[in-house]
Amino acid sequence: MHEGAFHPEDRARSLVDRQLIACGWIVQSRSEMNLGAGPGIAVCEFQTASGPVDYALFVARKLSGVVEAKPEGTTLSGFSDQAERYIHDMPAHLVRDEGQVRYEYVASGTEILFRDHADLNPSSRRVFAFHRPETLELWLREPQTLRTRLRHMPELIEDGLRDCQIDAVTNLEASLAQNRPRALVQMATGAGKTFTAATLSYRLLAHGGFKRILFLADRANLVRQTRDEYLAYRPPGTGRSFSEIYNVQKLGSAGIDKDAQVVVSTIQRVYSVLTGKELDDDEEEASAFEAVAGGQERLVSYNPSVPIESFDLVITDECHRSIYGTWR
Repeated sequence: MHEGAFHPEDRARSLVDRQLIACGWIVQSRSEMNLGAGPGIAVCEFQTASGPVDYALFVARKLSGVVEAKPEGTTLSGFSDQAERYIHDMPAHLVRDEGQVRYEYVASGTEILFRDHADLNPSSRRVFAFHRPETLELWLREPQTLRTRLRHMPELIEDGLRDCQIDAVTNLEASLAQNRPRALVQMATGAGKTFTAATLSYRLLAHGGFKRILFLADRANLVRQTRDEYLAYRPPGTGRSFSEIYNVQKLGSAGIDKDAQVVVSTIQRVYSVLTGKELDDDEEEASAFEAVAGGQERLVSYNPSVPIESFDLVITDECHRSIYGTWR
């Protein structure tokens, strides 16, 4: 493991060491490399044909990715080409399959960019932390990436949908397939936003390979209404209610149900789960917009029990409320 040092790059590596360990990786030097020590091994200063990469990532003993560490404040996007070069210059005897080394991270300790080279048009995106090795192993076993699957969604069954709902679902799927991680849907009051969200959720779970979706609101009564609408929703062509196909959970103090495909929650409750701080039920009844005075930010650090891959999609209700810029 890199020890703390005064050089900016050494400090960055020390921070990245700790982040990798928090996310389930075992950090080793090249001389002590033991690929059987755990599901994910990050080997420091791993030699490639074009020089040493800061970390080579081994998933289930297979070389699968790289991490390039840069000092805090560095514009990370400028180093994606360098990380990609390391991917292509790995020792040939460790690369058995084309595209095997596909995961690329460029990190500074305070910022992380991630790119999956198995995507059709791979591009970097910011992530809050590293993915767990078990997640990368699962992705390695899947024949297509999530974004590739989004490009081959079946035609939307439009029966029972309004024109605005058809436009919303169709354009959202297209936006996600183009690797745009954020999208805004504007619909008039009474236009059926939750019905649209349920329609999208079903399609992403059934056809897009999504594992779990989070629906966020800022008041408990909205959470209850949303849960009830999801439970009652009947996906076209199935003859069944949503709840007969997928588990819908209203998030509580016990945390995320591992069997839930849709989790509905207030942002206050998610904050409580992430930080481990107790939350009274009454605190969810009032709008979080009203509960936080002065716009003071509520910050969280990485919680290993809720890794970044816990949700494939987050739907934020009434996202125009400034509260969502306060709870980060």
